[in-house]
Amino acid sequence: MDVAVLGTGIMGEPMARNLLKAGHRVRVWNRTKEKTEALAKEGAYAAPTPPEAVAGAEIVFTVLYDGDAALDVMRQAAPGLRPGALWVQSSTASLDDVDLLSGFANDNGLVYVDAPVLGTRAPAEAGQLTVLCAAPDTVWTTLEPVFEAIGSRTIWIDDHVGAATRLKLVINSWVLALNNAVGETLALAKGLGVEPRQFLDAIAGGGLDAGYLRMKADVIMRGELSPPSFAVETAAKDNRLILAAAEEAGVKLDLAEAGAERFRRAADQGHGRDDMAASYFASFS
Repeated sequence: MDVAVLGTGIMGEPMARNLLKAGHRVRVWNRTKEKTEALAKEGAYAAPTPPEAVAGAEIVFTVLYDGDAALDVMRQAAPGLRPGALWVQSSTASLDDVDLLSGFANDNGLVYVDAPVLGTRAPAEAGQLTVLCAAPDTVWTTLEPVFEAIGSRTIWIDDHVGAATRLKLVINSWVLALNNAVGETLALAKGLGVEPRQFLDAIAGGGLDAGYLRMKADVIMRGELSPPSFAVETAAKDNRLILAAAEEAGVKLDLAEAGAERFRRAADQGHGRDDMAASYFASFS
């Protein structure tokens, strides 16, 4: 199929690469042109502008920082959009943004596909993402080949606009809470003179153990915070989206509010572009 990928950062680049490997014709665009060069060498067409990237595309992916960025780029791309194209919006956006994005799709004759993904750099590179998809069931068959190229699992929700984004915000709330809990626990261990490995060995194999705990603890203990699988500044952005959605729903999220402060302190310490496990450093002045 003819697929355009707008945004070739941590997630977009490996997604585009796996679409190429699956035999799709891929056109890519990124604000920083250098981020498309590797894909161009592998067979993608690196378009100089968004309209040229989407020209003739049956499916257009946006894998950008947030909903504002996705809408801005799609407005730029509008002259090249193919009527009836499927717009797979995979940026993590706010619920208010989803309304604006789907409205743009309707105004421009596109089929809006609310499809955020679960996973970070490593699963994206391995084609092992989980795709959360809210779209009309009439387009599921068309979408299956591209989702199979980028992920190991697709959760088909329904065609209710924003249903997938709501689920993504709930999941990210859990992910960010776990990340910050790992950082605080290892910070306390350091403060009390407890070896982190003693803590991990003590809970090994029991109900308190968790794969995500071990993954993030390993990042902290090794000090391998860059390149990030999910950056502090991106985690902080998602934290803001979660808090805004909770406020709109009348739900109080004390942990998320505390997490926002931890991400802010870590960013102020110069860790904004490091892996979000760097929220560990927020425990120290």
